[in-house]
Amino acid sequence: MSGRGGGGRGGRGGRPLTDDEKQNAPEVSWPLLKRVFSYLSPYLPRLMIVFACILISSWLSLRPSIIIGRIVDQGLIGGDLNALIRLVIMAFGVLIISNLLGVFESWLNIWISQHITFDMRNKMFKHLLNMSHRFFTSRQQGEAITRMTTDIGGVQSIIAGTLTNIISNVTLVILAVTTMYQRNWILATAGVLLVPFLIIPTQRVGRTRWEITYQAQAKNDEINQILSETMGVSGQMLVKVFTREEAEYNKYQQANSDMIALNIKEGMAGRWFRATMGVLMSAGPMVIYLLGGLLMLKYGYTNLTVGDISVMVALLNRLYGPAQSLLNLQVEIVRSMALFTRIFEYYDMEIEIVNKEDAIVPPGNVEGKLEFVNVDFHYSEETPILHDISFTVDKGRSLAIVGASGAGKSTIISLIPRLYDVIGGKILLDGYDIRDLDLTWLRSNVGLVTQDTYLFNGTIRNNLLYALPEATDEQLVDACKKANIHDFIVSLPHGYDTEVGNRGIKLSGGERQRLSIARIILKNPGFILLDEATSSLDSISESLIQASIEPLLKGKSSLVIAHRLSTIMACDEILVLAEGRLVERGTHAQLLELNGVYRELYETQFRRALDDAEERRIAERVRS
Repeated sequence: MSGRGGGGRGGRGGRPLTDDEKQNAPEVSWPLLKRVFSYLSPYLPRLMIVFACILISSWLSLRPSIIIGRIVDQGLIGGDLNALIRLVIMAFGVLIISNLLGVFESWLNIWISQHITFDMRNKMFKHLLNMSHRFFTSRQQGEAITRMTTDIGGVQSIIAGTLTNIISNVTLVILAVTTMYQRNWILATAGVLLVPFLIIPTQRVGRTRWEITYQAQAKNDEINQILSETMGVSGQMLVKVFTREEAEYNKYQQANSDMIALNIKEGMAGRWFRATMGVLMSAGPMVIYLLGGLLMLKYGYTNLTVGDISVMVALLNRLYGPAQSLLNLQVEIVRSMALFTRIFEYYDMEIEIVNKEDAIVPPGNVEGKLEFVNVDFHYSEETPILHDISFTVDKGRSLAIVGASGAGKSTIISLIPRLYDVIGGKILLDGYDIRDLDLTWLRSNVGLVTQDTYLFNGTIRNNLLYALPEATDEQLVDACKKANIHDFIVSLPHGYDTEVGNRGIKLSGGERQRLSIARIILKNPGFILLDEATSSLDSISESLIQASIEPLLKGKSSLVIAHRLSTIMACDEILVLAEGRLVERGTHAQLLELNGVYRELYETQFRRALDDAEERRIAERVRS
């Protein structure tokens, strides 16, 4: 038989709601349901075909149970061999048609659910691409991926499972009960009254088994945590240093003992579950046979036949599965609505950085004059980051930003391409407020080189073309030569088609950094933002990167977060930040004379870094 022919579509095994699911259960309101069904509306004609197939298939799936009565009365008791053969063939024919219809309905149902999830994934991906940088820095890593994959993937099971289960099971219950009452109202009433006695004990056993399984899973997590902490290198060292071997062994032994006890309990609950099911499933038909026999033999019901009783037993067995699923309907609806609520929560997140409808697209490329005018910024009101920042970078000029960690240097850089928007004040580029500029134009004309270089898992060529998809091979080679990376690339077996691995893991830090600089050279923006790219690199890589930065900055305006004295001194002017405020500005010599924050930074960081670099160069000369 088909899925419906075997007792209707089942639920999720009667698993009850967890305490967390109960606590966070969404309110099933008409606006929520209306929004859910809005995703089904484009596929409504196909869904109507699915529902029609379910109705017809459900009706057909009950026909063999009814034909059984005629097989018994006409064929077996009546002794009509031709009728027996004809009825058996008819039953097989109905089963074949029902199953073929079920296959078509399943294909169409899967097609619809796949296309709905296709639409939802595309919508969410586009929405997330437009979220501000704040979204990705404030959310847990992987949360958005879970929404994109697991949550939206769960929608498919709701469309292909829960929704059609409801239609199928309601149809089967109505048809089965109606047919039973058409046969004999006394046996039908007895059968209907028996259903709760068959379902409720089964649900109680299933709930008990689920609770044991839940406890066993929690205990298994505890054991894994113990193993993870004590079997790791650092954990083992801690255990040995504090001589906690015996205590850790006792903790593991107790958890392991609890786990064994729960596993035994779960296994026996399963045995009792199957035994209980066997008894209850046999008890129902026995009651029908007994009651039917009393009506026929003792009370002389002439309009009741052996075939009718057989039909009643068959229909009672068909009634059990759909009725059990419908009793779990509330649980399934709560889970389904919770899933949609999680998805809608992401859809409803406001996009902070938006393009104005009348956004300005200046003619030509950016000239390069940047102005910060009384800029204030914070990620949250409790923790202000920038206070009343004002400065100007004239066309073709280079400014260095220095300051202690947390002073707000990277935040200033992030505000210029509008990864965030200012809270107060404004930022002007070539005289335009950047919030009035077209986002694509703005970001196309601003190049950002960060300390933490990111490369996609692909080839060197693909990572370079990310900046300029239409670039020719000549342009790629020219950019890489300027970035001092071309000779290295051509030395590789596959040259520009070499795979860089996840996040560029197959390349060294210096090689990744030079590739990122080549990528910006290829982009050719008018304004350069540079988060000092040479920290934590060896002196050879540092010198190569320093050489590659020169053509990048040549003739362009730039704002540089500087950690090394050589970079600072190469800039036209230096801005000094402290606790989010601009406290000093000037050239290197001017700032040293002030004996202020810059002087302190010079003595504690820049000069020491210069001394360390000199020591490395001396050591390398000695080794050579």
